[in-house]
Amino acid sequence: MQRLLLGILFALVSLNRNASADDFPQWRGPERDGISKEKNLLQQWPAEGPRLVWEQKSLGNGYSTPSIANGRIFLISNKDENDEFIQALSTKDGKQIWSTHLGKVGSLDQKPSYPGARSTPTVDGDFVYAFSSDGDLACLKAADGKIQWKKNVRTDFGGEPGIWAYAESPLVDGDALVATPGGNEATMLKLDKKDGTVIWKGHPDQKKSADDAAPPNKGAKNHAAGYASIGIFNAAGKKQYIQFLGEGLVGVDAATGKFLWLYDHSSEHSPANIPTPVCADDRIYSGTQYAGGGLVKLSPDGDGIKVDEVYFEKKFPRAIGGQVLFDGNLYGTSKEQTQCLDFKSGEVKWTKDRGIAPASVLYADNRLYMHGETQGDVMLLEASPAAYKECGHFTPPDVPADRTGSAWAYPAIANGRLYIQDWGTMWCYDLKAGGDEKAAAREPATTTPSRN
Repeated sequence: MQRLLLGILFALVSLNRNASADDFPQWRGPERDGISKEKNLLQQWPAEGPRLVWEQKSLGNGYSTPSIANGRIFLISNKDENDEFIQALSTKDGKQIWSTHLGKVGSLDQKPSYPGARSTPTVDGDFVYAFSSDGDLACLKAADGKIQWKKNVRTDFGGEPGIWAYAESPLVDGDALVATPGGNEATMLKLDKKDGTVIWKGHPDQKKSADDAAPPNKGAKNHAAGYASIGIFNAAGKKQYIQFLGEGLVGVDAATGKFLWLYDHSSEHSPANIPTPVCADDRIYSGTQYAGGGLVKLSPDGDGIKVDEVYFEKKFPRAIGGQVLFDGNLYGTSKEQTQCLDFKSGEVKWTKDRGIAPASVLYADNRLYMHGETQGDVMLLEASPAAYKECGHFTPPDVPADRTGSAWAYPAIANGRLYIQDWGTMWCYDLKAGGDEKAAAREPATTTPSRN
């Protein structure tokens, strides 16, 4: 009898794991690359767009993209300059389950001024990790929002944010949490995710020994954080953390924190290095609005790494909304156009002037989901190098008229639903043909809201 009960329990646990296989637990999806692996989604939208499941308003201000896991939506928002907080919402109806104060809003003296929450929470099992615009880095219980540990990277590690405060979404790598305080003490920081103790602090000027010279940085003095989020990349024989700092694109040894290389062509004259770099096959694509976009190839060079520029063009995809790589092709936007490039060669497959551009972009089931910055509208494109082909276009109801800045939050897809967030309003759309009654039946019960 005991074996039977254990077998049933194991089956239930397995079913629960399978139910969460299509979650969107962190920035840009399961692998942080703007790719959702969901299938059987609508390939063509009706004129009014997919079915609206629910809409929630007054969630707080800010530009945070939601993460979704285990029937909950996690979002960082702010009510005023002294209250930036993380909240959990029910995927069933968008109602708040809990809310926890993180700190104040960072860098209120921005010019131009876009103060507000920016980061996407990272869900890892029973815990969620949040990084506020003022540098508050916290581990919380996903169930109730109770803080397990918390640090401020500016006061604890001499962090130096850029003009527009911190915008990074923290990375969980095994037992570690990795973030980018900026500055000369801990430009990049690796902590034990369980208790926040320091594993290493890395910065471009550090030396391992008297004979170990710091990597060349072309005289750059600006070690301030950028506005991108770290990605993990195994390239040129080393596991690296790839990040966009204020001074340019860098690769950091994941084991030691040693800075391995710097590439700054794609950030030349750029005040804001924002798009998350795209990495594949020893190659990295990066771009910024003022500089342009291009690809570098990494290769071993003795004990170091050599960086060779493969191509670079001023008008290649470089918008805040980032790029995605699928089947060897890179898709993205700029202020002027939407483009598809051959990732390795830079050959332009097609260009669409304007369209919904500039926009953030997400891939799922042979389609590109675009959230337009200017109007807050949403477009569905076929992910094909053959031609630009629209498969649907709509504007959500009640787009905030009092938004500060543009619609900078990225789209998210989880369990057959599309989530769009824009300055405190969130919309949930059904992407499955035939409705999502089964998905709704799996939703956990909504608990009484609490504020920690």
